[in-house]
Amino acid sequence: MLSIGDFAGLGWVSVRMLRHYDTIGLLRPAHVDPHSGYRWYTADQLSVLNRILALKDLGFTLHQVQAMIEEKLELGELRGMLRLRRAELAAQVDRDTARLALVDARLRLIETEGHMDTGDVILKKIPAIRVAELSATAAGYDHPTSITENLSPLYPRLMELMEQAGVPMTGSPIAYYRPAPTGPGDETITVHAAFPIGAAEVPGAGFDVVELPPIEAATALHQGPMSEAFRTGQKIATWIEENGYRPSGPGFAREVYLDCPPDEFDKWVTEMQVPLDGTGIATGKN
Repeated sequence: MLSIGDFAGLGWVSVRMLRHYDTIGLLRPAHVDPHSGYRWYTADQLSVLNRILALKDLGFTLHQVQAMIEEKLELGELRGMLRLRRAELAAQVDRDTARLALVDARLRLIETEGHMDTGDVILKKIPAIRVAELSATAAGYDHPTSITENLSPLYPRLMELMEQAGVPMTGSPIAYYRPAPTGPGDETITVHAAFPIGAAEVPGAGFDVVELPPIEAATALHQGPMSEAFRTGQKIATWIEENGYRPSGPGFAREVYLDCPPDEFDKWVTEMQVPLDGTGIATGKN
């Protein structure tokens, strides 16, 4: 048998923790000396300790861990629970990493306040564009991950439908946004994923065909992930104000994805187009 000190060392835990686990009935020693009260453990109990630590490190409370241990979960059940919890934690890490990147981007933006260079903002007259599109509803700009989660899946689905219908795309992917409130205080938006299609004939193909009207827009190239597009958006806003213009409608930018290497978001190149007063974003469908 192993002394409590040896068992703690082999299990990479403290003696104090083992005493606590004994007190709450989570992991009792195999033998307690009736005279000295000294605790002894068996090597087999290390597997139980490993399960406890794995469940605890994955965020379960000691009460939850105890219930799982007492239920004598089968190895397959435990493995499935751990994989599910691991996936949840990995998703949380991804969200926190994205949030940290967003905070860093906003800090960099704050550092440029008062001396923002707007020299690369260009005033353009953009002709009407006929596009195939799919749309979805997102929670709004207060929830940027909702926009990505709802917009991104539309493009591969739209490409699939266009291929099935024999409709070729004739230009870069486009995204645009419209308010979609369903009640007072609702700030949901409709996200539109679109591909230019020229004058191609389109049978009933499961997607909409929309005429994006001609616009006069303040435009600038955004380089990097779209989660940091607010940097370029603020630059355009500064230019608009400095030059006496006003945005049209809610001021949502139309986005034209010029270069989008898969999984290399820091290398993306996107033209952001903010329609100016007197122009619109989209008209009816046909």
